[in-house]
Amino acid sequence: PFRTFHGNNRLLTSQIISYYESINQYKKELPEYFNFASDVLDEWAQLEKDGRKPENPAFWWVNDEEEEVKWSFEELGSLSRKAANVLAEACGLQRGDRVVAVLPRVPEWWLINVACMRAGIVLIPGTSQLTAKDILYRLQASKAKCFITDATLAPAVESVLSKSQFLKSKLIVGRGSRDGWLNLKELL
Repeated sequence: PFRTFHGNNRLLTSQIISYYESINQYKKELPEYFNFASDVLDEWAQLEKDGRKPENPAFWWVNDEEEEVKWSFEELGSLSRKAANVLAEACGLQRGDRVVAVLPRVPEWWLINVACMRAGIVLIPGTSQLTAKDILYRLQASKAKCFITDATLAPAVESVLSKSQFLKSKLIVGRGSRDGWLNLKELL
């Protein structure tokens, strides 16, 4: 329905404004409470379980060594509920608490994201290039009660622990253990 300008397929500014005005006139009822994990992912899992939706992976991860992790919606739901329980019970977190997660893009990264959504925990992501100074700043500014990382960054976190009065628990992702750290894999 939009005409082009001098053979160019771009929309005129007036056409874009008109389009957005028409969208703004549409009033959609929004739920008072919405949780992506339970309202979307769990619903898709139920649709697959009932045979009303074909089975497709909810999550499919492959690394450079061709290791593969594939979770259905039901598996992602179950694992994220377990991870949410780890955050609530083992780490002592409640709805509204903050968590700093500094992980490479491993499957646990997405699992922690969904678990935080499910539990109402505020996730503060960070790049694995953070220095100890960067970590301390984020811990102090956010008042995070939990830090989640892998064995590579754990020493940097430990070096600033004495200056972080809010941090209550530390969760390590991956193989192996570290003194004073909870291990996500073992707790799951």
